[in-house]
Order: sequence, then C-alpha cells, then structure tokens
Amino acid sequence: MADTFGARLHGAFARFGRLCVGIDPHSWLLSDWGLPDTADGAESFGRAVVAAVAGRAGIVKPQVAFYERFGSAGYLALERVLADARAAGLLVIADVKRGDLGTSVEAYGQAWLSQGSPLEVDAITVNPYMGVGSLASTMTAAAENRKGLFLLAATSNPEAAHLQQAVLAQGAQAGSSVAASVLDQVAAINAGQAPSGAFGSIGVVLGATVSLADFGIDIHAPAAAVVTPVLAPGFGHQGANPTDLAGLFGGYAQGVIVSESRSVLSAGPAQVADEITRRVTEAGATRG
Repeated sequence: MADTFGARLHGAFARFGRLCVGIDPHSWLLSDWGLPDTADGAESFGRAVVAAVAGRAGIVKPQVAFYERFGSAGYLALERVLADARAAGLLVIADVKRGDLGTSVEAYGQAWLSQGSPLEVDAITVNPYMGVGSLASTMTAAAENRKGLFLLAATSNPEAAHLQQAVLAQGAQAGSSVAASVLDQVAAINAGQAPSGAFGSIGVVLGATVSLADFGIDIHAPAAAVVTPVLAPGFGHQGANPTDLAGLFGGYAQGVIVSESRSVLSAGPAQVADEITRRVTEAGATRG
C-alpha cells in the first residue's frame, strides 16, 4: 500500500468517478431484500452490495452501527464484508464517527486503521467536537498506515446547527464558525503533508443538503493548493444532485465524494448493480 489515502481516492475518482455506495442494512431494507433482520442477514446484504459495486464504482461506506446492533455476531459479519471489499480493491470508508481522548482514541485508530486488523479500512469518520487536537494520535495512525480520516464539520441534522454554526470567541480562529474552524484546521494539516495539487488524506464531512454559508464556510474562497477530500452525504434520496457540485461546494467541489445509500440500495438485490451503473453514469460529468 504505497500510495496515501488521498492518492488512492484521486485514483478511484479517475477510474470510476465520485460515487460512494453506502452499505446500510436497515431492518426495512433487509426485509425488502428478502433477508432476516439478523447478523447473517446483514452479512449477506453487505457482501451482495460489495459484489454489485466491484467493477462499477470505486468506494463503499459501511455504516457500522447497523452491524454493531447485533453485537459480536454483527462485528464478525462486518469483518467478512470488509474482507470482501478489500479483496475487490474497493476504497472503504467506515462510518464510525469515533471521538475520544488520549489512549482511548488511539485505540480506535488501531482498530480501524492498522494494517492487518480484521476491521481494517481505508478511512473512518471521526467526531472532532472535543477539539481537533484530541484526534492527534488517530491522525498519526492514519499517516503511518497511509489511511484517511473524515472529520464532521457541517452536518445536515438540524440538532447540529447551533453548535457547528457557533462563532468562536477566542483563540487563533476567533470570529470563525466552529465548522469553518474544523475545515481550516484540516486544510492546514493537509498542506503540511501533501504536495501542491495532490489530494490530502484528511477530509471533512459536509452535508450536500445544507447551505454551507450558514455554517460560515465561504465556498467561493480561492481553492487551496492541496485538495481537501469532502465526504458529502445527502445525494439521491435526500435530494442533492451531483451535477450541481460547483454550486453546492464551490472551491471544494474537486474533492467531493458523492455518497448515496437509500437511492441505490432500495433498487433491491436484482437491480442494485444496474442502479449503481446508472448513478455512476449520471455523475459522470463530475469525475475528478
């Protein structure tokens, strides 16, 4: 694994486009797919999605909570899904939203980012709201293992707005919103780790269905020398259209991963592969 996560992401964009297919075995989806709402059902679902994505798109995003709800059996099922995805050469972003301090967050990094771990993935989502600096050990693990992180910055759930839109009163980023502060710190980290023109390996989560201006993020600012990856949920079922990346994300559009789950998965097991092909084709104009 010689390439950084940022380089592998750029390669996936070039080969397959930006589509990232979620692996979200909701109870209702398992039922619609004719599968039991059990760890075995979630495993069959996940492995079928991986098989449908392979050769059609380049990125998958398993939502770990839907496996965790089955306890140890669910984690075993997830390990098998992840093994299939690695074998298929897919870029895997685990949606785990971990966040903690000290040795605890360091252990999360070891679990998900260490090479050879049964839960090994290419990147994970993390929660920076104990301070971006609280994730330092996980960032170190990501760099050492050539993996990636996506820090929550501007999310679409309404409960987050009062926190993420709040303006900092003190410190080096006084006057910036919390969301903009996270984005700026990530951009600075990438600038110190990647050459000009490359994709960084540390990204942010920006909802595609929110106005980033409301979060204090200026999408019309000059693009940074290093591309910051953006994991953008909200496409497809939630209403955002990948053909409007420039309007939604401005100078950040180059690094946007178009994340879709229900709009693809609801096609069912017999049609999901065709739906993935259709969604990739529709997003063709947005290739990196």
